[in-house]
Amino acid sequence: MHGTTRPESQQSEPFSVIMTEREFRLFSKLIEGSCGIKMPEAKRHMLESRLRKRLRSLEIRSFRDYYDFLQSREGRRSEMVMMIDAVTTNKTDFFREPAHFVYLSEKVLPEFHGTANGRLKLWSAGCSSGEEPYTLAMVLSDYAENHGAPDFSILATDICTSVLEKAQRGIYEEEKIAPVPLDLRNKYMLRSRDRSRGIVRMVPEIRSLVTFRRLNFLDGDFGINERMDIIFCRNVLIYFDRPTQEKVLGKFCGYLNPGGHLFLGHSETLNGLDLPLAQVNSTIYRKTA
Repeated sequence: MHGTTRPESQQSEPFSVIMTEREFRLFSKLIEGSCGIKMPEAKRHMLESRLRKRLRSLEIRSFRDYYDFLQSREGRRSEMVMMIDAVTTNKTDFFREPAHFVYLSEKVLPEFHGTANGRLKLWSAGCSSGEEPYTLAMVLSDYAENHGAPDFSILATDICTSVLEKAQRGIYEEEKIAPVPLDLRNKYMLRSRDRSRGIVRMVPEIRSLVTFRRLNFLDGDFGINERMDIIFCRNVLIYFDRPTQEKVLGKFCGYLNPGGHLFLGHSETLNGLDLPLAQVNSTIYRKTA
């Protein structure tokens, strides 16, 4: 056999390298400081497994070398986003926590339709792969068709670039659309001509209603130049400590119109936080001033 081959131990090193306790603490501090996500000891194995894939991709031989690279100018520019993508957990579904969409249709939209002029503005903050903003788009489109509601637009943001790319495509496996009512599937989703592929795509009219953007909740300026009437931020704040939650929620309040609604996840609460919000239903709040 011609050529040379690296010893087996060298070949496998990047794949089996172990994260030390000190390295875990360094990455935990870096991640929380850069995007607010807490990394307790219980997540150490998950963090090690996901970052090991980045080591393999970059052919870096140790976690410490990878950490040092992230501190360099090139690493901050080219790799920090990839690292955050790797550690971000993205779990979402169409019509997740369906009671929220019932309340939106039965309570929020009729009130807005009766009093407001102009366009209804919604923000899906932490939109993941797009199921939430597309659910909103279907619900509002269906409501508008039946009740002549005002125009609306949806801003959808997430910190993870890979899920945003998927969201923009609007293509999903058929098993993912099971929670979508049949009439909405028929109106707003297109099946592939090749049924064996088992995929559907949101119709162009629905995709055109949603604007996707990358956004880090720890950024000083969100770069959003308009007020919102409705903000959905569900099952995102659970990854932040309490001071960060209050800071992020305070920013949301700054973007929310008086009387506007904030929808949180089922395990999230505002108890103990000083915010201009009043609870109107389970995990649903309204801006008071």
